[in-house]
Amino acid sequence: MRARTRDRFPAQFVARYSTIIPDFEPFLDAMCRPLPRTFRVNTLKGTREQAQELLGAFAPEPLPWYELGFSVRDGAGLGRTLAHFLGLVYVQEAASMVPPLVLGPRPGERVLDVAAAPGSKATQMAAMMENSGLLLLNDISFERVRALVGNVDRAGCLNVAVCRTDGMLLARRVAGTCDRVLVDAPCSSEGTMRKTDEALERWSVRGIQRFERVQKGLIAAGFDALRPGGEMVYSTCTVAPEENEAVVDYLLARRPDAELLPVALPGLKMRPAVAAWDGEEFAPAVANCRRILPQDNDTEAFFVARIGKRG
Repeated sequence: MRARTRDRFPAQFVARYSTIIPDFEPFLDAMCRPLPRTFRVNTLKGTREQAQELLGAFAPEPLPWYELGFSVRDGAGLGRTLAHFLGLVYVQEAASMVPPLVLGPRPGERVLDVAAAPGSKATQMAAMMENSGLLLLNDISFERVRALVGNVDRAGCLNVAVCRTDGMLLARRVAGTCDRVLVDAPCSSEGTMRKTDEALERWSVRGIQRFERVQKGLIAAGFDALRPGGEMVYSTCTVAPEENEAVVDYLLARRPDAELLPVALPGLKMRPAVAAWDGEEFAPAVANCRRILPQDNDTEAFFVARIGKRG
């Protein structure tokens, strides 16, 4: 990736987000810096201590908000280590570890991951479930499902069923049966601009609007898959309110049994959702959603909403 400078960000990007990010200059500076390399220990294959011993040469430092997450100063070669090959660790961006932690799947539950590939969050949830219950993993892309199957196999996940179909169709087929649902929605991926030029080069408002339509369908179908009393997490790795708060607001307006629940992880700084965007005011409950910005924890940008189904 080429050295990132602030003048590479489109003027429209700067104009949009300088209005909703009070410390926009630090935000832009953070977006120009490369991401730290982070990994997660897979407890299906071993312990935290074993991973630290095998990767001692990388001097791993624990994340302050997740005991199984670590960062390394120089991650070159991390993906070629024995620990990675055996599935003891999963190289995963730190903010990407947050949605499963917020969702909190438990052993014995029935859990649906609507857009699971390539499997970072799916394998994390399988470990949290201790390989019991049922973890239904789906993606619509054949190539992405191949990667998902490979990662699931390497991580030793035994409680999974992998599907390749439209996420909205699958969620409707299992309507009312799931204890928990993760909708980590396909998005414009603005948060990934720290690690790839592709996300920056393809960025456009029109692209954001295309994703918004898909996301609204996925969040509604994912919610319908929940049993009464179940919980869903909706997340994206983007900053755009159209893909975040507006999608959650859309669900609240159409599903009166949906309620937004608080989101918190001690040690991780998260910001409240925005209250309005482009002349549209969101439902007051949307304030319970959380934004993770790169200048706060040295991560990607992320958005997380925790949604319960009354009854």
